[in-house]
Amino acid sequence: MAVRDQNLEAIAPVIATFKIHQTTGVDDLKDADIGKAVKLTGNGEIGPIGAGDILLGKLVALTLTDGDVGKRLASVQVSGICRLAVSATVPVVGNKVVGGTSGTVKQAPALGASDPAGGNVARGLVLDVNGTTDCVILLG
Repeated sequence: MAVRDQNLEAIAPVIATFKIHQTTGVDDLKDADIGKAVKLTGNGEIGPIGAGDILLGKLVALTLTDGDVGKRLASVQVSGICRLAVSATVPVVGNKVVGGTSGTVKQAPALGASDPAGGNVARGLVLDVNGTTDCVILLG
């Protein structure tokens, strides 16, 4: 009997809706950003994740079209299991992540002075790493 492949990404996703942060009147997220890691930028707003930023989750959908500036809403997977692209330093199974470059995640830094007053910047639990391409994360 062969071992059946598991689709971990279908397990318990929790999706939340957010406004999209704008820079000089232009939405910071576009259709091309769907599937990328995002961060919380303000009260109920999200934007692209940057190096060392706290991961909110994975952008899974946007309403309307790129031309509907200021009217769009974003659906973000904030809990459950998801797959995100990685950048250097590639995360290790069992560790946590922070923002990388261009919508990716990377290995979280060691606990210490880099942590903000509100707590540790690391999020998630890395379950699987696919070389230097992507990883599967349990968001919690």
